[in-house]
Amino acid sequence: MARNRNTRTKTTFFFTLFTITVFCYFTPVFGFGSSPPLPSHSHHDHSHHNQVTARKFEIANDMFWKDGQPFQIIGGDLHYFRVLPEYWEDRLLRAKALGLNTIQTYVPWNLHEPEPGKLVFEGIADIVSFLKLCHKLGFLVMLRAGPYICAEWDLGGFPAWLLAIEPALRLRTSDPAFLHLVERWWEILLPKVVPLLYENGGPIIMVQIENEFGSNGNDKAYLHHLATLARGHLGDDTILYTINGGTREKLDRGTIREDNVFSAVDFPTASDPWPRFELQKEFNAPGKSPPLSAEFYTGWLTHWGEKIAETDADFTASVLEKILARNGSAVLYMVHGGTNFGFYNGANREDESVYMADITSYDYDAPIRESGDVDNAKFKALRRVIEAYSAVPLPSVPFNNEKTGYGRIHLQKKEFLLDIVDRISSTDVVESENPMSMESVGQMFGFLLYVSEYAAKDDGNILYIPEVHDRAQVFISCSSEDNGGRPIYVGTIERWSNLTLGLPKTECVSNISLYLLVENMGRINHGNYIFDRKGILYSVYLDERILNQWKMIPIPLNNLNEVPKTNPVIQVAYSEFTDVPAHRGAKENVTKEPAFYVGRFSIDKVNLVNDTFISFRGWGRGIAFVNGFNIGRYWPLKGPQCNLYVPAPVLRHGENVVVLLELESPNAELVIDSVDQPDFTCTSSTSNLHRLEQTKYTM
Repeated sequence: MARNRNTRTKTTFFFTLFTITVFCYFTPVFGFGSSPPLPSHSHHDHSHHNQVTARKFEIANDMFWKDGQPFQIIGGDLHYFRVLPEYWEDRLLRAKALGLNTIQTYVPWNLHEPEPGKLVFEGIADIVSFLKLCHKLGFLVMLRAGPYICAEWDLGGFPAWLLAIEPALRLRTSDPAFLHLVERWWEILLPKVVPLLYENGGPIIMVQIENEFGSNGNDKAYLHHLATLARGHLGDDTILYTINGGTREKLDRGTIREDNVFSAVDFPTASDPWPRFELQKEFNAPGKSPPLSAEFYTGWLTHWGEKIAETDADFTASVLEKILARNGSAVLYMVHGGTNFGFYNGANREDESVYMADITSYDYDAPIRESGDVDNAKFKALRRVIEAYSAVPLPSVPFNNEKTGYGRIHLQKKEFLLDIVDRISSTDVVESENPMSMESVGQMFGFLLYVSEYAAKDDGNILYIPEVHDRAQVFISCSSEDNGGRPIYVGTIERWSNLTLGLPKTECVSNISLYLLVENMGRINHGNYIFDRKGILYSVYLDERILNQWKMIPIPLNNLNEVPKTNPVIQVAYSEFTDVPAHRGAKENVTKEPAFYVGRFSIDKVNLVNDTFISFRGWGRGIAFVNGFNIGRYWPLKGPQCNLYVPAPVLRHGENVVVLLELESPNAELVIDSVDQPDFTCTSSTSNLHRLEQTKYTM
């Protein structure tokens, strides 16, 4: 997505949808339907291809044409990988009720190939079923094939294992080693979508090459290679397109002029769109520049430590009307944001000291909210504008899905994280003279434990880690101490405030064990710092001397598309559980050592299983799993997100199991709450995460 925004807000609306009543959620449809895409109202000259009857989508006379008739794209981004498959139809029907005729979606390479050669196209990664469902519901599709997508998604959609290759790849360039891997990936992806191209009876009218390359890239040979590669798979009839910020410099760097690739633009919603569209014409062939805002911002992203991004509904709608009133086209970014489940959230960085990880929610202040709600001001305002430019009556607006608060959930501490180390297979432990990156040891997401030892000094020791990505919790232990060598928390070293840390004086007859638990908080997805390896990247210094002899121990945790063979979450979840009294007397002895906590709650069979949110107020920071599904990161101490969204398909009648990996400070009462609404009001009085200025993160 592009890098600027303006300001706007929210409200309400509802009734029913097509001839279908919308209930709590829908089952995904995987059949290949044949419903024709909806045309959009247009005021154009109809002189082009009056007699055309063949199925064809094309550009002529500075207009889009569908089957010989002028067509106005009124679309929206909706990412299949941020919505559970059980809810794809529900969210698409809500987009239909808004008046959209086109869906735009990215394809994240890292979701589909999490390990070299390991391909995933099932479940939330079943892109073919998603595209067929779009077609069944009457949508056209604009497919953003990458290989780079940005999207506030880890590493901009690139697989993290690319960062382990030596010599280091030059991402987003014509580096032959990098291009070879892109070619191999597209040889898998693009043949899957060929049957779904518009000319082949499917919904895909356009395929995007790269994404906003003009913002940071400067390698036209790379872009030309991608265009040639795409043409080889897709043929000459499919429209290829690029999206770049609406400035001359970015369009010049990011447009593929010689290969008949359509150049679309994005720009701040606060800008006057039509001068941008006039500039767009200069980067397309004559008659080949229908005005298209390919990312029309309905909201904005949010990082940990910021206030939740909100934008004004009426202002957003008024700018959209400026585009549609003069026969321009627009794609809402986002129409529905969804959720960064698992460890796939992205991050941003503008200089050496500023690192900002995205929150778990990708609500984006979009007209269809994270949980699918459409009873809000933005949906209503945008629908009112879109309805005026639609050639067909819009479907009724569905009710919001039911949400239920299942009440207070009592938890038990089951096991310290560091205690599972002994159960990690020795074949998974990597030993090295110096620390190695997470990617180099095959731990792409989550956590990696670095272990070494040192001799104590009478006055303590000074620890310095020049480059840690992203956050290292430091523990020491002495096996000869009375506590049996229980690790003691010393402090935390963070990427954005990388200071030395004093290790306390410890009388120990043996060497002291040093544990560094390093968390990958999300790889940078945009800008010049995208080559973002995780873990400890260089030597570790103790008292200004390099500390050698390290063990790297991976911590296996569920991710969105992966369940590890050795799974501590499952082991802890189904270990012996003692009933917890509703009014617990004793409070938890607060410890800074990361630990697993488990709780259970039941949903009676007489009740529907509905969406819920889990409130983490009073907790520190960690990862949450519901019935084994990684619902994301929580960090109420930093904010703004207090609650994590739990879609109904994750839940079940009877017993439901919640497992937390709390990293810092558990709630003293060991309770969480299942509630029926989101909450973005948690704040941090002293945030180390710097807010990225909107004027910097620009298109």
